[in-house]
Amino acid sequence: MTERLLQFIWQFQYFNRIELSTAAGETVQIIIPGNINTNQGPDFSDAKIKIGKTTWAGSIELHLKTSDWEKHNHQKDKNYKNVILHVVWENDKPDFPETVPLLELKDRVSKILLSRYEELMAAQSFIPCEKNISAVRDITWKSWKERLTVERLLRKSAIVETYLQQNNYHWEETFWWLLARNFGIKINADSFEQIARSIPINLLAKHKNQIHQVEALLFGQAGLLEKKFEEDYPKLLQKEFLFLKKKYGLSEIHAPVYFLRMRPGNFPTIRLAQLAVLITESSHLFSKIKEAVSVGEIKNWFNSTANDYWHYHYKFDETSAYKIKKPGMTMINNIIINTVCPVLFAWGNYHKDDNYKNKALNWLEAILPEKNSITKNFQLLGIENKNACDSQALIELKNEYCKKKRCLECAVGNAILKN
Repeated sequence: MTERLLQFIWQFQYFNRIELSTAAGETVQIIIPGNINTNQGPDFSDAKIKIGKTTWAGSIELHLKTSDWEKHNHQKDKNYKNVILHVVWENDKPDFPETVPLLELKDRVSKILLSRYEELMAAQSFIPCEKNISAVRDITWKSWKERLTVERLLRKSAIVETYLQQNNYHWEETFWWLLARNFGIKINADSFEQIARSIPINLLAKHKNQIHQVEALLFGQAGLLEKKFEEDYPKLLQKEFLFLKKKYGLSEIHAPVYFLRMRPGNFPTIRLAQLAVLITESSHLFSKIKEAVSVGEIKNWFNSTANDYWHYHYKFDETSAYKIKKPGMTMINNIIINTVCPVLFAWGNYHKDDNYKNKALNWLEAILPEKNSITKNFQLLGIENKNACDSQALIELKNEYCKKKRCLECAVGNAILKN
């Protein structure tokens, strides 16, 4: 037994409530079990119970053992003056003077519930409830996925908020940082973000009509223009960068980009080239996104083609077979899922405007789901993954609940334990 499990049992009243009585023998009737309290003070507030013939309103405190009351010095804490019932798993002090009515639950809780909980906590499988998950009803999954998606967007909104605090709440700048990070994919995400932070969006806007100047800034700050080149185009970029770096006093960043074990289409050179074109083809991009009606508009904006040099290259000075370098729909969806929708949701959350939050959720619902090891494993267990709302929910479930064994806070875990 853990204190969190005991709170769970009390919160949902998963115990035999017939002929309840205190340790002193007085009858107990639970009218309202109270609201769980995550702050300082008793475990549950705003409870209502009837002891004998008297109805009481106040707080309820839970402990594994009766003696924990004194161990935690509650008798000296004024926050516990309004406790109307002390609920314990085991009454280890039957002679304890009952200043607060005491209720023991040890013999009133289903052994099946306890064994299922132990099984969940001991599980080493992909998710703790893997053996029982098929019994959970679709309606439970539907509402829980919706909540998980919102939880994930709220967590990402908090990250957006930290970025905003760093640039005096400049939303376009924040979007630029996060967009660049997304273009770096997992391996180069940190490096691409550092590149974006080193080149303000307003500076890039000054050169948006000259693709080679934008590329020079991005490639130069990425440290990709430092060698001796054979071809004219990288020589031109190198010359432009040296001039622009001196003109704007750009600081060198110490975050190298990596090519190792990466598909050529994801090389940092290609992603930076695509990012450069996006900058030249748009201005005030986040403002445009806020006003967009459909996710199709967003897809068109991000479907930008890298300039002609990259049709024949993946790296500088290394020619390759002709191939137009576009982000591809998987990459575009990834950008919408991981940058566009979170920042749009954060905007709605910050300005308390549900229209933007709902737009972000609707766009996720209109996009194909992510396919990765997490979503594939859930699908093998029969869990639906039909759109990006689903995939985001499943990723949140795995990372924030299953990995941390937060089964008591999970609707699926609750359903399994309850049944």
